[in-house]
Amino acid sequence: MSDKYDFIIIGGGPGGYETAAGAAALGHRVLLVERDAFGGTCLNRGCIPTKCLAAAADKITSISGFAEFGIDASVHSADYGAARRRATMVMDELRNGIGDILKGVDVVKGEAVIGAGPVVLVDGEEYTADKIIIATGSRPAQLRCKGAEEAIDSDRFLELESLPERLTIVGGGVIGLEFASIASAYGTKVTVLEYCAEILPNFDSDIAKRLRTYLGRRGIDVIVGAEVMDISGDTVTYTRKGKEKTVEGDMTLCAVGRRAVVPEGCEAAGISLDSRGYIITDDSMQTTLPGVYAIGDCNGRCLLAHAASAQGRVVLGEDVRLDVMPSVVFTNPECASVGKGGEGCASVKLPYGANGKALASGQADGMLKIEYEVSTGMLRACHAVGAHASDLVAIMSPAIVGGMTAGQLSAGLVFAHPTLNELLSQACSQIR
Repeated sequence: MSDKYDFIIIGGGPGGYETAAGAAALGHRVLLVERDAFGGTCLNRGCIPTKCLAAAADKITSISGFAEFGIDASVHSADYGAARRRATMVMDELRNGIGDILKGVDVVKGEAVIGAGPVVLVDGEEYTADKIIIATGSRPAQLRCKGAEEAIDSDRFLELESLPERLTIVGGGVIGLEFASIASAYGTKVTVLEYCAEILPNFDSDIAKRLRTYLGRRGIDVIVGAEVMDISGDTVTYTRKGKEKTVEGDMTLCAVGRRAVVPEGCEAAGISLDSRGYIITDDSMQTTLPGVYAIGDCNGRCLLAHAASAQGRVVLGEDVRLDVMPSVVFTNPECASVGKGGEGCASVKLPYGANGKALASGQADGMLKIEYEVSTGMLRACHAVGAHASDLVAIMSPAIVGGMTAGQLSAGLVFAHPTLNELLSQACSQIR
């Protein structure tokens, strides 16, 4: 006979373990199934190790900029292996902390299979629940070209103890650009090949274009509109505007997106997938099989760790504004975005150079863009590239959710002077 729970959650990443803890806190009997280490892609092969390395790279870049302030400083050596080992220590510490979060949750280690019923099978044991939540995440997508197997993916890149002298990155999305920024800071000559007309295809085009300019100033060669045709040893062949060209490097990194990880048995049990292989869900995150839900990367709605956690809260009955989802790219400089503009909206752009704190601190490279509804002045979206872009967007998120107008933000709120936060009121004051 199967063991009955209120919730069974498959996958111990942020969406899975936070939802499990939340359900347990509400008094539900919860089972969490995880086949590998707690933390999922985010903690073990994504967000956390990448941000540790980005922090190290940022320190190198900061030291290199001391000359502007009359300070004679330089980086004599930078041990990438040491930074990588520090990332492992941080990951271990965070992973150990998840156990405390999961007090009150039953945990089973093993590969989960969806069976008819529906039931969850783990190593021959059968479990049932009123609600089953699939939170199995995603894996790196594979490049489709001749010689694609010669490129490494993001998982393997994060295992490196040293960086090559020359790195070719196929893909100018979030993953590719963050690794480009990290490797460049350590002295690697980086070339990024992006198929689309601009990097960060899902970001605001003005912000993406400005970021591409800043990365170019740091020595990163970004080539857009490039279709990779072949990878052969040290050579990557691509076409651009009808002409065939090549890039020579010592390593090729494939960063062309991610694909859903779907438990075995889903389709046979009645859980439908879309044409890209993601699990189809409605706005409540329920799949085509009643009682079974999917959150996070595996449903393809928004491939961000905090989106997975937010979707889990929806399954638990909370009212969450999933349409106002902040996104951050931890390049140097970083860029961030929240909300959507669209029909009936206009925008105002303000360079960081118009801000006293940005100029005083040597952080004038940057731009803030705010989108608003013309008829009402209501704030709809905020995009930024530059120092602390994520912090600016974080301030704007509750303003957008709360339905604030530009006038209410510029006239009703007081920001400390001098701070980068004043960019928000400066930009909103231009909206009439």
